[in-house]
Parts: sequence; C-alpha cells; structure tokens
Amino acid sequence: MLTQRREKQLLELESMLGLSFLNKALLNQSLTHSSFAHESHDKVPDNERLEFLGDAVIKLVISEYLYNKFPARAEGELTKIRAVAISDDILASVSKRFKLGQYMQLGLNERRTGGFDRKSNLANIFEALVGAIYLDAGLGKIRDVLIEFLEPEIDKISKEGYMSDFKSALQEFVQKKKWGLPIYEVIKETGLKHKKLFVMEVKIRGQHYGVGNGANKKEAEQAAAKMALHRLTKQPNKIRHFISAIKKKIAKEK
Repeated sequence: MLTQRREKQLLELESMLGLSFLNKALLNQSLTHSSFAHESHDKVPDNERLEFLGDAVIKLVISEYLYNKFPARAEGELTKIRAVAISDDILASVSKRFKLGQYMQLGLNERRTGGFDRKSNLANIFEALVGAIYLDAGLGKIRDVLIEFLEPEIDKISKEGYMSDFKSALQEFVQKKKWGLPIYEVIKETGLKHKKLFVMEVKIRGQHYGVGNGANKKEAEQAAAKMALHRLTKQPNKIRHFISAIKKKIAKEK
C-alpha cells in the first residue's frame, strides 16, 4: 500500500517523464532497490526482476532502431554503437537528467554511502523503469520512450565515431591478430552484498593482459579491457611484470 507522500512523489515523476502508469505499484517497484526491500518488514518487491526484463527490452528496441536507421552499416559497427548507447554511463546520465535518483527507495546503509548518486544504481533503475513501462503500456510505448531518451546519444555516437566499449574494441583487435577471444575472470570480490567491488582480469592466449575493478562485473570487464588495449598498443613489453605485481598485491590482501 503506497503512502500519500509516496503517491505524490510518483505523480511528480510521471509528470516529469510524460507518462501515466495504470499500475502505480509497478512504477514504485522499479524504483525500489534491493537494500530497501531487505530492510522492509512488509515484503516489498525490489526492482531486480524488472531490471532483468528492462535490459532485454532496451537491447531489442535499440537494435531494431539501429538496424533501420543505418541500413549501410555492418553488424560490427552497429554492435559498437549499441554497446555505447546502452552502456551504464549513458543510462546513468539519462537517469540523472530526469533525477531518478531522487525517487529511489534505498536501504539505510545504501543511502549513507551515496547510493542515490551511484552510477550502477542509476543505470539499473533506468533498466527497471523500462521493464515497468513495458509491462504497463506495451512494446509500442516503451519503444517511443526509449528512442526519445536515447536518440540524441545515438546521433552523437554515430557522428563522432565515439567508442568507449573497450571489450568490443579489444575483441576486434585480437581477432585481427588471430589470437582467439579474450577470457575474463573474477579474481577478487569484496564488500557487502549491496556494495560489491569486483576485480576482473582478462587473458589472451592464456596470458594476463589487463586488470580492472568496478561496482559490477560489466564495469570491471570494461576496465580490464581498457588496460589490455592500452598495454597491447603502448607498452607490450611491460604487461607480464605489471599484471604479476597486481596479482601478488591482491594475494597478500586476501
């Protein structure tokens, strides 16, 4: 049961987004972090399932949009544009534009540690919101909403040739060298359940080429791929020594 204060907040958000939910509970759930649900005595559903659904919907809609918008571009280039357009950085920036963080329901510790502004939370809440809109209003509505929200970013990425998807770039690099696909592995995982830090390494031909960390595995993989690209193109002779030093440091901390 929503309180009057919460209902007012949701109405404000609907007005800002230009939406009107038939099922307000879905909208509320999309804004409910798992930390809040775990601390609630009323068994409030969190947004993780909606996030899962929203992620799939975003990929479908943006893939279809890119397919139609750029008929002359190859699959590899479309993949790169999509990867950037639906990255955590872009989705979090859209969340910030609409101030979604102000409407999140977070647990006490998550609030204390800056959860309202955390990039991973903002990106996840956008995906959950997309899932909620899809369930409430259907594919046609969420297609319109997503194109409105992400079209400026897609135009910018496609015109500038901007590419920050380091995983795709690394894969393309090693495939040209015929080295096989990069392999990513978690080498360390720390923090509380709702504030994890993942450390990931990337291997190419069985050798260590990069290490990166992030609030989720996707971010850590991107950071590891970025390091690998830098070292492959700038300092190839120092890779093994550098990665070995990092792994020894991590081993000592365990």
